[in-house]
Amino acid sequence: MKKPIYIFNDGQLKRKDNTLIFIKEDQKKNIPVNAVSEIHIFGEIDLNKRVLEFLTKNKIPIFFYNHYGYYIGSFYPREYLNSGFVILKQAEFYLNKDERLYLAKSFVEGAVLNLLKNLNYYKRSREEYIKPYIEEIEQKLKEIEDKEDIPSLMALEGEIRKKYYEAFNVVLNIGDFYFDKRTKQPPENPLNALISFGNSLLYTVVLAQIYRTHLDPRIGFLHQTNQRSFSLNLDIAEVFKPVIVDRVIFSLINKKQIQLKHFDQDIDFVYLNDKGKQIFIKSFEEKLNTTLKYRNLGKVSYRKLIRLECYKIYKHLFRESVYRPFLMN
Repeated sequence: MKKPIYIFNDGQLKRKDNTLIFIKEDQKKNIPVNAVSEIHIFGEIDLNKRVLEFLTKNKIPIFFYNHYGYYIGSFYPREYLNSGFVILKQAEFYLNKDERLYLAKSFVEGAVLNLLKNLNYYKRSREEYIKPYIEEIEQKLKEIEDKEDIPSLMALEGEIRKKYYEAFNVVLNIGDFYFDKRTKQPPENPLNALISFGNSLLYTVVLAQIYRTHLDPRIGFLHQTNQRSFSLNLDIAEVFKPVIVDRVIFSLINKKQIQLKHFDQDIDFVYLNDKGKQIFIKSFEEKLNTTLKYRNLGKVSYRKLIRLECYKIYKHLFRESVYRPFLMN
């Protein structure tokens, strides 16, 4: 099975015959391309056109992250499954207000129901403290259907997320991690840094799965299709943030696998150091590779579930079935 690889060191990425070589100082490491699904680069890497041509031939996207670990761009090989007919369908649903709003509401509803699953899981041991958050979010969940445009829907989603993040202080065994308010650009404390880093990783994972379908990542429905390169991955990621990113964060903090020593700080800016990133990514990948029973398909990994979500959207566009977001059991 093909797997993603993560490169943290500085060095050179070169093509040699029918394989890739990563060169770090005097060390060389072969990268067997037939076993690689995508490459995530966190270090300072030199590469040339021969490498990009080789990656295109082998259908391997590369995702680049800045010094702080946040996604900055991709080398997205020529879409080998893309179809002009599918792009037209996505554009048709995007331009049709009712069709777009249905899909946008579905993404938000899926996200909210999944984050409620998280809170209800912790409610068992902390009911007195978590119940008020659950009740308020459940009330706001009912308002989704009444929204008549995307801006008001996204505003409601923002209100729900705000309340959900406040509940982190109950879910987590606090210690050094306390949620004050959501800050993204830049994250101002360790917990915000974890959320931003995890979400950034998820956006690229979803993008890599879209690449292996007929869908075009540039046309989303909840997030505006504009000068941003990709938006469909942001839509789909909303459904899976509580399922993957948040659960990884809860586990790492409550098990004390992530600690303050795994963060660095600039002026008003907190971010994971290299060791912290590696710890997070290890747990993140373990979560993505975890399997669960899914309808008639037997055991399916969370990574494969993301691709199945893409296929569900595809079928919705062609009226084969109505899209329903993935919900945790």
